[in-house]
Amino acid sequence: MTHADPAATQTTVYEDGLPAPRRYFALFALLVTLTLVVLDGAIANVALPAIHESLNASTSKTVWVVTAYQLTLVMGLLPMAFLGEAIGPKRLFTGGVILFTLSSGLCALAPSIDWLIAARVLQGIGAAPIMSLTIALLRYSLPAGMLGRVIGFNSMVVALATAAGPALGAAVLSVTGWPWLFALNVPVGIVALVASVALIGPRGTGRRADIPAMVMNALGFAALILGAGRVAVVPWQGWAMLAASVLVFAALIRREWHKETPVIPLDLVRRPAFRLSIIVSVTIFAGQMAGFVALPFLLMRGFSMSPLEMGLAMSAWPLALATTGAWAGRMADRIDGARLCAIGALVMALGFAIASVWSTSLVPLILGMVISGAAFGFVQVPNNRNMLMTAPRVRAGAAGGCQSTARLLGQTVGGLALSIMFALLPEGEVPQLGLAFAAIAAIAGGLMSLRRSAVARSVIAG
Repeated sequence: MTHADPAATQTTVYEDGLPAPRRYFALFALLVTLTLVVLDGAIANVALPAIHESLNASTSKTVWVVTAYQLTLVMGLLPMAFLGEAIGPKRLFTGGVILFTLSSGLCALAPSIDWLIAARVLQGIGAAPIMSLTIALLRYSLPAGMLGRVIGFNSMVVALATAAGPALGAAVLSVTGWPWLFALNVPVGIVALVASVALIGPRGTGRRADIPAMVMNALGFAALILGAGRVAVVPWQGWAMLAASVLVFAALIRREWHKETPVIPLDLVRRPAFRLSIIVSVTIFAGQMAGFVALPFLLMRGFSMSPLEMGLAMSAWPLALATTGAWAGRMADRIDGARLCAIGALVMALGFAIASVWSTSLVPLILGMVISGAAFGFVQVPNNRNMLMTAPRVRAGAAGGCQSTARLLGQTVGGLALSIMFALLPEGEVPQLGLAFAAIAAIAGGLMSLRRSAVARSVIAG
């Protein structure tokens, strides 16, 4: 008598998602933990002055409270996606939630800046599997017909967390000390950990971890992010780091090229529809970041806004996205996602163009950002859905890691473009040109999405 593999049985029974109400507990666990990860990326910026004073730390070292978390997160996305497939996405996700929750407590208890930075590194390690495996676990937990709606809702939650982060941080700091920004993660993390029992996923392939490839991946992204940040400050150091990043990734790709399941998912990138979705994601997030970097300079220097007024004005983008994310998800489940994405990207470009051309007038500037933010949902949601559905289900973890990496890579490109402009051009011209760059990047994303639609039609015709 033979016995079925428990992991295989588990995924067969729930081939089209978990039954209600279990799926809602799973959805709660995934979205709440993702919200915590996003908030911790945005909320710590507000606390830097208080941390600097409380721990008697230098300004340069205090900045590492933010940098350590973001850098560790970026370095860990693809390796965690790889490990998630090896040992099981649910198991690694749960481990990430535990580590993130415990390290949040360590941040709250930090007696020195070195302790806090080390705890933030642990937070980043815990956050990496949460961010890279959430989409994969959504695919296992939910019916395919709901995937677009849930990705849209996910975009809305992330947008609201991004918008609310600085305000929430300021509110907490107004009544108590900065440690509570991290301490509040602990009870929420425990509740999410309990809810994560409802999650489902395969047991894992059991393949061995490729440590050299993971180290090369981490070094490549570290050089990329740190180099992008140094280009405008010490150009020769920044460009040297970027060149080193290119060399490391070239060596890694050569090493991984013939593997069936590489750390960098080259097997997925070889698929035309998946590859084009990655390019779309990089371009639209490059545009988003360029707009976000340019906008504060316009608001502060052109309209003499206070930090609070500037924060309220900049919330126009994420709030507009929050209103359209779920709607875009429902549409992505019903119509051609590539065309929807292309239309959204072109409207997004129109919004940036309006903001760039009429940058000296506040109403058109804010209107342009509202248009771009609303349209962004119609790009991001169908593009993410296509990226996930194009990959085989067993490679959903790698697809999720690619999705998060493409977002962060695009944001790095957008930030780097503005840094180069500030270094080479008159400072007063850069914000308007930055918005123009954002519009061009969005147009490029729209054209790539139309190309993806043409590829899909040729596959069907063939």
